[in-house]
Amino acid sequence: MDKDDLIVRFAGEGGQGVVTSAEGLAQAATQTGYNAQTFATFPSQILGGPTWTQTRISVNPVLSSGDELDVLVCFNEQAYMNHSESLSDDGVIVYNSAEFELTDNDSAIGIDFDELAKSTGNTRAANMVVIGALAELVSMKQAILDEFVTKKFTRGRPNDQEIIDSNIKAMGLGRTEVKQRGISIGQLNPSKKPDYEQVLMNGNLAISLGAMHAGVDFFAGYPISPATPILLFMEKNLPAKGKFVFQVSSEIESITALVGAGFAGAKAMTSTAGPGLSLMSEGLGLAWMAEIPLVVVNVQRGGPATGLPTKTEQSDLMSTMFPAHGDIRLPVIAPGSVEECFHGAVTAVNWAERYQGPVILMSEMALSERNQNLRKPDLSKIPVEKRQVNLDSNGYQRYDQSGVSPMPIPGGPGSYVANGSEHDGIGDTTHLAERHVQMTHRRWNKIKVLEDGDFEADAVDSPIALVPWGGTKGPAREAYDKLIKSGTDIGWLYTMFINPLPPDMLTQLRQKELVIVPELNYQGQFSMVLRSMGVNAISITQYTGLPFKVKDLVERVTEQIESYKQGNK
Repeated sequence: MDKDDLIVRFAGEGGQGVVTSAEGLAQAATQTGYNAQTFATFPSQILGGPTWTQTRISVNPVLSSGDELDVLVCFNEQAYMNHSESLSDDGVIVYNSAEFELTDNDSAIGIDFDELAKSTGNTRAANMVVIGALAELVSMKQAILDEFVTKKFTRGRPNDQEIIDSNIKAMGLGRTEVKQRGISIGQLNPSKKPDYEQVLMNGNLAISLGAMHAGVDFFAGYPISPATPILLFMEKNLPAKGKFVFQVSSEIESITALVGAGFAGAKAMTSTAGPGLSLMSEGLGLAWMAEIPLVVVNVQRGGPATGLPTKTEQSDLMSTMFPAHGDIRLPVIAPGSVEECFHGAVTAVNWAERYQGPVILMSEMALSERNQNLRKPDLSKIPVEKRQVNLDSNGYQRYDQSGVSPMPIPGGPGSYVANGSEHDGIGDTTHLAERHVQMTHRRWNKIKVLEDGDFEADAVDSPIALVPWGGTKGPAREAYDKLIKSGTDIGWLYTMFINPLPPDMLTQLRQKELVIVPELNYQGQFSMVLRSMGVNAISITQYTGLPFKVKDLVERVTEQIESYKQGNK
């Protein structure tokens, strides 16, 4: 039976090659035109602990990592015990026979991964044995794997060819093991290679590249999961003439460094997670009050406190939108895919420059670790904005205007006081009531210049709409497509621009009888925000540290619709 889709889960202990195997399979598939998406979840210790990853390969665009498994690869017995129930009825188990035995399962293939790798002379090729076995299960051509290995290990070293040959041999051994069992799960249909160049990357890398394209020239950060890879990338790739990267001693130092850099005219950015964002509260309030451009990337994880540092969640919306005391509501962009991580980072920097204030780019653990293929962006078509800089005389009063006004930069003309106290037009402290009213209106009115975000809309005449946000977009869209196929009357609205929402989208939301919001938190935070804006929104929540399954969303959306209809009879 031919297949458009292949879902494989790799499960074992951290350090056994679980993540490497998943990423290798995705890389091999996308190089020849297949679409792929990976998902990884692991404990918070440095090495060891139960880890699993999932790779979905398809001839069609991949929206989620998938529900039921075609293949379960078990690196140890505990992995089999924990994950075998996720296997589809006709699924196959590939397991490490050096660790345990399955004697009563006709759909199980035992392979000694490590021993076969050693026989090639490359002890690190165990994951290639696994990839070869998987390729044989779906009749994937060896030429695809050969191309993948050749590209991956051609690095200009004297022993490149030796490494390439040993890895190809390891894949061949994995193929042979499956051939001898005579087991297949159906042939994967040929890929439809696009006529444009694709790249495979994760969300953290996409954010880093987007920020660099947008012209970030100052980065200060403190290591924290799951945002650390952004800091490490910047340390390695951003330094150049006129650019600065520094690993600071705390998130408080990070945000104050950004305030100083933005005040001096730099495009400044940091990356953190929920606990770090909490420490940045006062600094973000200062940047809002003094109107200083900067970007904070918040890669969400389970909380509160240390919480679930390596699990995914969408529970920071309130703390990102309202991070400080007083009247404040920060611009928030929440990408829903790896591709949106890139474009969201560009827009976050542009927004900060345009409205001259702090912007939050809100990712999440599942996006940060997810590898996904995307169209290589044409950078010449992605605009980069710069702030308005004051060039007038020293009598210029930046804050005495109703909207965004040119910003004085130290060393240039005009007053460049950055005051966290309420201030007058030139920036001097004042406690006059009329000044506080004037400046409050000024700060809030500036956000209107950011109301240019786009949004997706489908079946707009339906009285009910499904409205996900962030990384829940993919599973929700797949669930929506299934609901539409089954005849359910429901519409779709989505944007990564959480605040401010695109005005036309908000208008449509207010006209809906019911808006259903799937989100990974306990409180239903986005539906709370929407209700405060006059939208009849309710949430479908999950807080397991894992993404939604599509089948669960279909069931729960259907239940919400039926419950709503019953209540309105």
